[in-house]
Amino acid sequence: MMFKATLAAAAALALTACASQMGGSSAPMYSQASLPDAVKVPAGHKVAWETVGVGQITYECKVKANMPGQHEWVFGGPDARLLDRSGKQVGKYYGPPATWEAMDGSKFTATQVAVAPNGEGNIPLQLVKANPAMGMGALNGVTYTQRVATKGGVAPNMPCGAANVGAKQVVQYQADYIFYKAS
Repeated sequence: MMFKATLAAAAALALTACASQMGGSSAPMYSQASLPDAVKVPAGHKVAWETVGVGQITYECKVKANMPGQHEWVFGGPDARLLDRSGKQVGKYYGPPATWEAMDGSKFTATQVAVAPNGEGNIPLQLVKANPAMGMGALNGVTYTQRVATKGGVAPNMPCGAANVGAKQVVQYQADYIFYKAS
């Protein structure tokens, strides 16, 4: 009897693996339940794709807007690989403008809706509303994207002043990008 139960469990595991390879998934989709309300996707949308962005963000030392004599590190743009949950590259994220692009060539830009803090040293959580996708593929129909589980990516912790205006610094970061489509 034990042998039959083990054999049944092995068969179920094999079927799950096959379904995963064919695009089906028995794994639960991402849940936004623990996120701050500001960065939650509105009702009527469902998770379509989950990725992990691994890369870097460039910052530039600039004079603060409308504040002569004061300086700050300004976000210059991201350059990241988008990986699936198994670590295979499935796209990229770059900018400006912020652009998400799948390996199939489909891509979109977006408009920021909201951000929420995610602890010291981490870039904030973010919700963006997607512009219509360009090209046919995985990103067609994406309505919203969330940046969650952020690690690193904040402006450099070094002086920015008149002596180094124009200097650029690159910092490492990681974040999950969760893509939604209308239900």
